[in-house]
Amino acid sequence: MNNATHHDTHHDTTHHDNAAHHDTKHPDTTYGAALNDALRQEMRRDDRVVLLGQDVGVYGGVFGVSSGLLDEFGPERVLDTPISENGIVGAAVGMAMSGLRPVVEMMYTDFMTLALDSIANGAAVFPFAYGDQVRVPVVIRTQGGAGVNAGPQHSKSLEAWTAHLPGIHTVMPADPADAKGLLTSALRSDDPVVLVEHKLLYRTSGPVPQGEHTVPLGTARVVRPGTDVSVLALSRMVGEALIAAERLAEEGIDAEVVDVRSLRPLDVATLARSARATGRVVVATESWVRYGPSAEIAAAVTEAAFGALRAPVVRLGSLGVPYPASPALESTVVPDAASIQQSVETLMKE
Repeated sequence: MNNATHHDTHHDTTHHDNAAHHDTKHPDTTYGAALNDALRQEMRRDDRVVLLGQDVGVYGGVFGVSSGLLDEFGPERVLDTPISENGIVGAAVGMAMSGLRPVVEMMYTDFMTLALDSIANGAAVFPFAYGDQVRVPVVIRTQGGAGVNAGPQHSKSLEAWTAHLPGIHTVMPADPADAKGLLTSALRSDDPVVLVEHKLLYRTSGPVPQGEHTVPLGTARVVRPGTDVSVLALSRMVGEALIAAERLAEEGIDAEVVDVRSLRPLDVATLARSARATGRVVVATESWVRYGPSAEIAAAVTEAAFGALRAPVVRLGSLGVPYPASPALESTVVPDAASIQQSVETLMKE
Protein backbone atom coordinates (compact mmCIF):
# COMPACT_ATOMS: atom_id res chain seq x y z
CA MET A 1 0.00 0.00 0.00
CA ASN A 2 1.47 3.36 -0.90
CA ASN A 3 1.45 6.52 1.16
CA ALA A 4 1.31 7.33 4.84
CA THR A 5 -1.53 7.93 7.23
CA HIS A 6 -1.00 9.54 10.61
CA HIS A 7 -3.52 9.44 13.44
CA ASP A 8 -2.70 12.80 15.03
CA THR A 9 -4.88 13.96 17.32
CA HIS A 10 -8.68 30.37 15.13
CA HIS A 11 -9.93 30.02 12.79
CA ASP A 12 -11.73 32.09 10.18
CA THR A 13 -15.31 31.19 9.29
CA THR A 14 -17.47 32.38 6.44
CA HIS A 15 -20.49 31.27 4.46
CA HIS A 16 -19.99 28.59 1.86
CA ASP A 17 -20.81 28.62 -1.83
CA ASN A 18 -22.04 25.76 -3.96
CA ALA A 19 -21.57 26.80 -7.58
CA ALA A 20 -23.02 24.67 -10.36
CA HIS A 21 -19.90 22.57 -10.92
CA HIS A 22 -21.81 19.83 -12.70
CA ASP A 23 -24.33 21.96 -14.56
CA THR A 24 -24.54 20.58 -18.08
CA LYS A 25 -25.66 24.00 -19.31
CA HIS A 26 -22.06 25.15 -19.00
CA PRO A 27 -19.53 24.02 -21.63
CA ASP A 28 -16.64 21.78 -20.63
CA THR A 29 -13.38 23.69 -20.31
CA THR A 30 -9.95 22.61 -19.18
CA TYR A 31 -8.52 23.83 -15.89
CA GLY A 32 -5.76 25.71 -17.72
CA ALA A 33 -8.18 27.34 -20.17
CA ALA A 34 -10.43 28.40 -17.29
CA LEU A 35 -7.51 30.21 -15.67
CA ASN A 36 -6.66 31.84 -18.99
CA ASP A 37 -10.29 32.91 -19.36
CA ALA A 38 -10.28 34.54 -15.91
CA LEU A 39 -7.07 36.43 -16.67
CA ARG A 40 -8.29 37.57 -20.06
CA GLN A 41 -11.69 38.73 -18.80
CA GLU A 42 -10.22 40.66 -15.89
CA MET A 43 -7.51 42.26 -18.03
CA ARG A 44 -10.22 43.42 -20.42
CA ARG A 45 -12.39 44.67 -17.57
CA ASP A 46 -9.67 46.47 -15.61
CA ASP A 47 -6.63 47.97 -17.30
CA ARG A 48 -4.81 48.04 -13.96
CA VAL A 49 -4.37 44.25 -14.13
CA VAL A 50 -0.87 43.36 -15.36
CA LEU A 51 0.86 39.99 -15.63
CA LEU A 52 4.53 39.38 -14.94
CA GLY A 53 6.77 36.39 -14.50
CA GLN A 54 9.20 34.06 -16.20
CA ASP A 55 8.08 33.04 -19.72
CA VAL A 56 4.55 34.44 -19.31
CA GLY A 57 4.69 36.41 -22.56
CA VAL A 58 6.17 34.91 -25.70
CA TYR A 59 6.13 31.37 -24.33
CA GLY A 60 2.65 31.69 -22.82
CA GLY A 61 3.58 30.39 -19.38
CA VAL A 62 5.29 27.14 -18.45
CA PHE A 63 1.89 25.38 -18.54
CA GLY A 64 0.33 27.59 -21.20
CA VAL A 65 -2.00 29.48 -18.87
CA SER A 66 -1.04 32.93 -20.23
CA SER A 67 -1.10 31.84 -23.86
CA GLY A 68 -2.28 34.59 -26.20
CA LEU A 69 -2.33 37.34 -23.59
CA LEU A 70 0.81 39.05 -24.92
CA ASP A 71 -0.75 39.30 -28.37
CA GLU A 72 -3.90 40.92 -27.00
CA PHE A 73 -2.53 43.17 -24.28
CA GLY A 74 1.04 43.87 -25.38
CA PRO A 75 4.36 43.98 -23.53
CA GLU A 76 3.24 46.88 -21.32
CA ARG A 77 0.79 44.58 -19.50
CA VAL A 78 2.36 41.14 -20.05
CA LEU A 79 5.95 41.34 -18.85
CA ASP A 80 8.54 38.61 -19.28
CA THR A 81 10.97 38.90 -16.38
CA PRO A 82 14.48 37.72 -15.57
CA ILE A 83 14.93 34.67 -13.33
CA SER A 84 14.67 36.52 -10.02
CA GLU A 85 11.72 35.38 -7.92
CA ASN A 86 12.22 37.81 -5.05
CA GLY A 87 12.70 40.64 -7.53
CA ILE A 88 9.54 39.69 -9.43
CA VAL A 89 7.37 39.62 -6.32
CA GLY A 90 9.06 42.73 -4.93
CA ALA A 91 8.31 44.61 -8.14
CA ALA A 92 4.72 43.37 -8.07
CA VAL A 93 4.28 44.55 -4.47
CA GLY A 94 5.52 47.98 -5.48
CA MET A 95 3.15 48.02 -8.47
CA ALA A 96 0.24 47.07 -6.21
CA MET A 97 1.03 49.78 -3.70
CA SER A 98 1.18 52.26 -6.58
CA GLY A 99 -2.28 51.50 -7.89
CA LEU A 100 -1.86 48.55 -10.26
CA ARG A 101 -3.25 45.05 -9.76
CA PRO A 102 -0.35 42.75 -10.68
CA VAL A 103 -0.51 39.00 -11.20
CA VAL A 104 2.72 37.07 -10.70
CA GLU A 105 3.19 33.64 -12.20
CA MET A 106 5.60 31.85 -9.87
CA MET A 107 6.99 29.01 -11.94
CA TYR A 108 6.69 26.10 -9.47
CA THR A 109 5.82 26.46 -5.81
CA ASP A 110 9.33 25.32 -4.91
CA PHE A 111 10.70 28.62 -6.20
CA MET A 112 8.49 30.55 -3.80
CA THR A 113 11.19 29.93 -1.22
CA LEU A 114 13.29 32.49 -3.10
CA ALA A 115 10.54 35.12 -2.83
CA LEU A 116 9.55 34.66 0.81
CA ASP A 117 11.10 37.96 1.87
CA SER A 118 8.88 39.95 -0.49
CA ILE A 119 5.86 37.80 0.39
CA ALA A 120 6.22 37.54 4.18
CA ASN A 121 7.93 40.86 4.93
CA GLY A 122 6.29 42.84 2.13
CA ALA A 123 2.94 41.82 0.70
CA ALA A 124 1.56 40.31 3.91
CA VAL A 125 2.53 43.14 6.28
CA PHE A 126 2.69 46.48 4.46
CA PRO A 127 -0.99 47.39 5.09
CA PHE A 128 -0.37 46.83 8.80
CA ALA A 129 3.05 48.48 8.84
CA TYR A 130 1.69 51.63 7.17
CA GLY A 131 -1.47 51.94 9.24
CA ASP A 132 -3.74 50.69 6.46
CA GLN A 133 -2.80 53.66 4.28
CA VAL A 134 -1.82 51.30 1.46
CA ARG A 135 -3.30 48.14 0.01
CA VAL A 136 -1.36 45.36 -1.73
CA PRO A 137 -3.73 43.79 -4.30
CA VAL A 138 -1.22 41.34 -5.73
CA VAL A 139 -2.05 37.80 -6.89
CA ILE A 140 0.65 35.16 -6.91
CA ARG A 141 -0.26 32.19 -9.09
CA THR A 142 1.93 29.20 -8.50
CA GLN A 143 2.00 25.54 -9.50
CA GLY A 144 2.37 22.90 -6.80
CA GLY A 145 2.14 19.17 -6.36
CA ALA A 146 3.77 16.01 -7.59
CA GLY A 147 2.77 13.55 -10.28
CA VAL A 148 4.90 14.65 -13.24
CA ASN A 149 8.17 13.15 -11.98
CA ALA A 150 9.80 16.57 -11.74
CA GLY A 151 11.93 15.68 -8.73
CA PRO A 152 12.54 17.23 -5.33
CA GLN A 153 12.94 20.84 -6.53
CA HIS A 154 9.81 21.05 -8.70
CA SER A 155 7.16 18.98 -6.88
CA LYS A 156 6.57 20.42 -3.42
CA SER A 157 3.30 21.45 -1.80
CA LEU A 158 4.26 24.51 0.25
CA GLU A 159 0.85 26.12 0.70
CA ALA A 160 1.20 25.83 4.49
CA TRP A 161 3.98 28.44 4.31
CA THR A 162 1.79 31.22 2.97
CA ALA A 163 -1.36 30.07 4.78
CA HIS A 164 0.58 30.58 8.02
CA LEU A 165 0.96 34.30 7.29
CA PRO A 166 -1.70 36.73 8.55
CA GLY A 167 -2.59 39.29 5.91
CA ILE A 168 -2.44 37.00 2.88
CA HIS A 169 -5.06 34.61 1.48
CA THR A 170 -4.18 31.13 0.23
CA VAL A 171 -6.62 29.22 -2.01
CA MET A 172 -6.38 25.98 -4.02
CA PRO A 173 -8.86 25.30 -6.85
CA ALA A 174 -9.61 21.62 -7.46
CA ASP A 175 -11.60 21.86 -10.69
CA PRO A 176 -11.94 24.17 -13.71
CA ALA A 177 -14.97 26.08 -12.40
CA ASP A 178 -13.16 26.92 -9.18
CA ALA A 179 -9.99 27.74 -11.08
CA LYS A 180 -11.85 30.48 -12.91
CA GLY A 181 -14.00 31.57 -9.99
CA LEU A 182 -11.28 31.74 -7.37
CA LEU A 183 -8.81 33.49 -9.67
CA THR A 184 -11.41 36.08 -10.62
CA SER A 185 -12.17 36.74 -6.95
CA ALA A 186 -8.45 36.93 -6.19
CA LEU A 187 -7.94 39.49 -8.97
CA ARG A 188 -10.69 41.65 -7.49
CA SER A 189 -9.45 41.38 -3.90
CA ASP A 190 -7.67 44.31 -2.30
CA ASP A 191 -5.57 41.87 -0.28
CA PRO A 192 -2.66 39.73 -1.47
CA VAL A 193 -3.73 36.26 -2.59
CA VAL A 194 -1.66 33.15 -3.31
CA LEU A 195 -3.50 30.83 -5.69
CA VAL A 196 -1.95 27.37 -5.78
CA GLU A 197 -2.72 25.44 -8.96
CA HIS A 198 -1.88 21.77 -9.44
CA LYS A 199 0.28 20.62 -12.33
CA LEU A 200 -1.77 17.47 -12.93
CA LEU A 201 -5.05 19.38 -13.17
CA TYR A 202 -4.26 21.71 -16.09
CA ARG A 203 -5.62 19.33 -18.73
CA THR A 204 -8.58 18.06 -16.73
CA SER A 205 -11.93 19.40 -17.89
CA GLY A 206 -15.36 20.17 -16.52
CA PRO A 207 -18.28 22.59 -16.85
CA VAL A 208 -17.29 26.23 -16.39
CA PRO A 209 -19.72 29.18 -16.48
CA GLN A 210 -19.08 31.53 -19.36
CA GLY A 211 -18.75 35.23 -18.71
CA GLU A 212 -18.31 36.52 -15.18
CA HIS A 213 -17.88 33.78 -12.57
CA THR A 214 -16.62 34.30 -9.03
CA VAL A 215 -16.18 32.03 -6.03
CA PRO A 216 -15.83 33.81 -2.67
CA LEU A 217 -12.44 33.42 -1.02
CA GLY A 218 -12.61 31.50 2.24
CA THR A 219 -15.38 29.06 1.31
CA ALA A 220 -15.41 25.27 1.39
CA ARG A 221 -17.82 23.19 -0.70
CA VAL A 222 -19.56 19.85 -0.16
CA VAL A 223 -18.80 18.00 -3.38
CA ARG A 224 -20.46 14.70 -2.50
CA PRO A 225 -22.94 14.40 0.40
CA GLY A 226 -22.56 11.39 2.69
CA THR A 227 -23.52 10.12 6.11
CA ASP A 228 -20.77 7.81 7.42
CA VAL A 229 -17.46 9.68 7.14
CA SER A 230 -16.22 13.08 5.99
CA VAL A 231 -13.22 13.28 3.66
CA LEU A 232 -11.90 16.84 3.77
CA ALA A 233 -9.69 17.20 0.72
CA LEU A 234 -7.51 19.80 -0.97
CA SER A 235 -6.71 20.38 -4.64
CA ARG A 236 -6.01 17.16 -6.59
CA MET A 237 -6.98 15.07 -3.59
CA VAL A 238 -10.61 16.10 -4.12
CA GLY A 239 -10.74 14.04 -7.31
CA GLU A 240 -8.97 11.14 -5.62
CA ALA A 241 -11.42 11.34 -2.72
CA LEU A 242 -14.38 11.15 -5.12
CA ILE A 243 -12.94 8.01 -6.71
CA ALA A 244 -12.42 6.52 -3.26
CA ALA A 245 -15.99 7.44 -2.27
CA GLU A 246 -17.44 5.55 -5.23
CA ARG A 247 -15.41 2.47 -4.29
CA LEU A 248 -16.44 2.78 -0.66
CA ALA A 249 -20.09 3.01 -1.68
CA GLU A 250 -19.78 -0.51 -3.10
CA GLU A 251 -18.82 -1.62 0.43
CA GLY A 252 -21.82 0.13 1.96
CA ILE A 253 -19.81 3.11 3.28
CA ASP A 254 -21.34 6.51 2.43
CA ALA A 255 -18.49 9.04 2.33
CA GLU A 256 -19.04 12.78 2.23
CA VAL A 257 -16.36 14.65 0.26
CA VAL A 258 -15.70 18.28 1.11
CA ASP A 259 -13.40 20.47 -0.98
CA VAL A 260 -11.59 22.67 1.56
CA ARG A 261 -10.71 25.09 -1.29
CA SER A 262 -9.34 27.84 0.96
CA LEU A 263 -6.69 27.54 3.67
CA ARG A 264 -6.77 31.18 4.73
CA PRO A 265 -9.48 32.08 5.44
CA LEU A 266 -10.44 28.55 6.52
CA ASP A 267 -14.16 27.79 6.36
CA VAL A 268 -14.31 25.99 9.68
CA ALA A 269 -18.10 26.26 9.81
CA THR A 270 -18.60 24.07 6.75
CA LEU A 271 -15.90 21.58 7.73
CA ALA A 272 -17.21 21.25 11.28
CA ARG A 273 -20.79 20.90 10.07
CA SER A 274 -19.73 17.92 7.97
CA ALA A 275 -17.74 16.42 10.85
CA ARG A 276 -20.67 16.73 13.24
CA ALA A 277 -22.98 15.08 10.72
CA THR A 278 -20.80 12.01 10.10
CA GLY A 279 -18.74 11.71 13.29
CA ARG A 280 -15.62 10.54 11.45
CA VAL A 281 -13.08 12.61 9.52
CA VAL A 282 -10.19 11.96 7.14
CA VAL A 283 -8.15 14.95 5.98
CA ALA A 284 -6.54 14.27 2.59
CA THR A 285 -3.84 16.63 1.31
CA GLU A 286 -0.78 16.17 -0.85
CA SER A 287 1.43 18.09 1.56
CA TRP A 288 3.74 16.42 4.02
CA VAL A 289 1.67 15.56 7.07
CA ARG A 290 3.86 16.98 9.82
CA TYR A 291 3.26 20.73 10.29
CA GLY A 292 1.24 20.83 7.07
CA PRO A 293 -2.26 22.18 6.32
CA SER A 294 -3.81 18.92 7.53
CA ALA A 295 -2.63 19.78 11.04
CA GLU A 296 -4.58 23.05 11.12
CA ILE A 297 -7.63 21.53 9.47
CA ALA A 298 -7.66 18.60 11.92
CA ALA A 299 -7.15 20.89 14.93
CA ALA A 300 -9.85 23.34 13.86
CA VAL A 301 -12.37 20.57 13.20
CA THR A 302 -11.56 18.85 16.49
CA GLU A 303 -12.03 22.11 18.41
CA ALA A 304 -15.33 22.85 16.71
CA ALA A 305 -16.85 19.37 16.60
CA PHE A 306 -15.12 17.39 19.35
CA GLY A 307 -18.31 16.20 21.05
CA ALA A 308 -19.61 14.67 17.82
CA LEU A 309 -16.45 12.80 16.79
CA ARG A 310 -16.53 9.02 17.22
CA ALA A 311 -12.82 8.58 16.52
CA PRO A 312 -9.68 10.72 16.21
CA VAL A 313 -9.28 12.69 12.98
CA VAL A 314 -7.06 10.85 10.47
CA ARG A 315 -4.51 12.83 8.44
CA LEU A 316 -3.35 11.54 5.09
CA GLY A 317 -0.48 13.09 3.12
CA SER A 318 2.82 12.51 1.42
CA LEU A 319 5.60 10.58 3.09
CA GLY A 320 8.11 12.80 4.87
CA VAL A 321 10.83 12.58 2.23
CA PRO A 322 11.91 14.80 -0.68
CA TYR A 323 9.87 13.97 -3.77
CA PRO A 324 11.62 11.42 -6.03
CA ALA A 325 12.03 11.94 -9.77
CA SER A 326 11.50 8.24 -10.41
CA PRO A 327 7.86 7.53 -11.39
CA ALA A 328 7.89 4.26 -9.47
CA LEU A 329 9.21 5.90 -6.31
CA GLU A 330 7.06 9.01 -6.57
CA SER A 331 3.91 6.89 -6.75
CA THR A 332 4.77 5.39 -3.35
CA VAL A 333 5.11 8.82 -1.73
CA VAL A 334 1.95 10.69 -2.75
CA PRO A 335 -1.60 9.85 -1.55
CA ASP A 336 -4.16 8.52 -3.99
CA ALA A 337 -7.68 7.09 -4.11
CA ALA A 338 -6.51 3.72 -2.82
CA SER A 339 -4.82 5.18 0.25
CA ILE A 340 -7.86 7.36 1.00
CA GLN A 341 -10.09 4.30 0.68
CA GLN A 342 -7.87 2.30 3.03
CA SER A 343 -7.80 5.14 5.58
CA VAL A 344 -11.59 5.33 5.61
CA GLU A 345 -11.95 1.54 5.90
CA THR A 346 -9.61 1.52 8.89
CA LEU A 347 -11.36 4.50 10.50
CA MET A 348 -14.78 2.88 10.14
CA LYS A 349 -13.60 0.00 12.33
CA GLU A 350 -12.83 2.28 15.27
